[in-house]
Amino acid sequence: MGGPITLIAIYLTIWWTVLFAILPIGVQSRADAGLPNDGSDPGAPVDPKLKRKFITTTWVSAIVFAVLWLVVHFHLVDLSKLPGPHS
Repeated sequence: MGGPITLIAIYLTIWWTVLFAILPIGVQSRADAGLPNDGSDPGAPVDPKLKRKFITTTWVSAIVFAVLWLVVHFHLVDLSKLPGPHS
């Protein structure tokens, strides 16, 4: 699948994609919570729980990366049949 730099780049790409999928889960806006408008955006989250979301993102990304690695390593998908340049 590539060298260590390539694997890290693939993992980080997966991590960022998963983070943006997980960020909106369980978020309550200031407007939904009925908090007064103190000059902040009414759509701003009350408690985004970022530490929890970063941890969740890390283990979900590890699972997705492991599945991708297994599929490529055991040739469950023939990458030579995908369109594009091949080495």
